[in-house]
Amino acid sequence: MPFVSGLGSDLVRIQRFRAFLQAGKTAVLERLFTVDERSFCLSKKDPAPHLAVRFAAKEAFLKALGTGLRHGIRWQDMEVVRNQAGKPDLVVDGEAARLFREGGHVRLLLTCSHDGDYALATVVFEGN
Repeated sequence: MPFVSGLGSDLVRIQRFRAFLQAGKTAVLERLFTVDERSFCLSKKDPAPHLAVRFAAKEAFLKALGTGLRHGIRWQDMEVVRNQAGKPDLVVDGEAARLFREGGHVRLLLTCSHDGDYALATVVFEGN
């Protein structure tokens, strides 16, 4: 029977990402987000909440993993995707995926939301 093997949550101020956009800090966005994430977010009328919630999801994953951004994990090893119904999911690759598997985790669940000044994400890991 599956059990919770990791839990992480993160809260982000959306204004932080609005400031990155206003200042033209594209290098920061390129480091934090995949091409597909940037493309999706920047196509929105107000990209900042969409960027913030993706960052929160990545931070929540790192907290659930218990490592932070160490052991060779890169921001782009984690990508928020959406299914056809719009439900968000987190796809992990590279060192993030390796450490996830080595930790005995078999599935991850993501929920995220943004409203007003904040974006929030929670990640739950399941193990067997």
